[in-house]
Amino acid sequence: MDLAFLNPLYEHPGPWASVYVDTSRRTEDTAREVHLTAQAMVRELSQRGADEATCRAVEAAIEDLRHSPDPHGRALFARAGNVVLDPMLARPPQGGSWAAWAPLPRVGPLLDLAGEDPVAIVAYVDRKGADFELRSALGRQKAGAVVGQQWPIHRTSSADWSERHFQLKVENTWEHNAVEIADALSVCQEETRADLLVLVGDDRERREVRDRLPKRLHGRVEEAAHGAGSRLLDEHVEQIRAEHVRRRVEAELDRFRAARAPDDEGRSGAAEGVPALVEAAREQRLEELLVRPDGAENHRDVWVGEDPGQLAVRRTELKILGEQHSWPARADDALLRSAVATDATALSLAPAVSADEDVPAGGLGAILRWR
Repeated sequence: MDLAFLNPLYEHPGPWASVYVDTSRRTEDTAREVHLTAQAMVRELSQRGADEATCRAVEAAIEDLRHSPDPHGRALFARAGNVVLDPMLARPPQGGSWAAWAPLPRVGPLLDLAGEDPVAIVAYVDRKGADFELRSALGRQKAGAVVGQQWPIHRTSSADWSERHFQLKVENTWEHNAVEIADALSVCQEETRADLLVLVGDDRERREVRDRLPKRLHGRVEEAAHGAGSRLLDEHVEQIRAEHVRRRVEAELDRFRAARAPDDEGRSGAAEGVPALVEAAREQRLEELLVRPDGAENHRDVWVGEDPGQLAVRRTELKILGEQHSWPARADDALLRSAVATDATALSLAPAVSADEDVPAGGLGAILRWR
């Protein structure tokens, strides 16, 4: 996950209201339910010590979601009477809506709820052309169409020598249309930066388009035998998207395991556990932060100062470093703040790590920029 969009959260000091709103249950009483959610979140924030202006800003933002098309939910981050950031969620918050009031914004859940959401172009291919559709967790939308040559496209059943010229024209039409579709699909992928290309259609039509795609896209292509409008097609596309995420997470885990093996001088290219990660963050060595959402050390308190580089396991360490003002914060949120400030990325390991697997140790790890 590219964390650059979180920069506005660290341009001002806290405390921060962090609210995760579930909008996945749409009913006839949605407006009333959203109103009740707004009241509940404000009540929670007020009990935790949030100022009245920030509570009002959060309440107004949640009330606005009555008219929102968000299929899953929204995260709200507010301070000093203003909602600073409100990203859409790719899946609903577990357990429904909730709120927190803390020195740092509670951004850890975003790795699961708004992180790995691969975009797929579903191409409905036939001999006459193709229709493109963009799909993600937030829904689907049309992404263009290709209309190829319309004649001739059907072979005849005659074996007469006079038909051979016509049959050749049919083959040429199919090839021409496959080239047109492949070119348009390549352009669409560049414009949308889609992670996956899913080809839907008959076996031969899918194969001819796939063979004519640029080599750079071959690793992104998947094929679906189910026809347009099939419920099985929708399920297959979601399986393809989920498998893509799982493979990506497993690849990064392999990188982490390889990096943590010490070299000849005993230096590791990875870190795990809060003390080692805090040290690496202070030295700006985080390349990619790896977070297991249920990790035992995610909610462990560390100490932070106003600057993202000011964090320590013990408060006395910050005083030694010259920081006079410090606050306790969750380890995952403090490390994510450091990652944002140093242009590092972050990844949830949930799609590929089982609950009983302690990798990385304590649930927090990182691939480092240098050993």
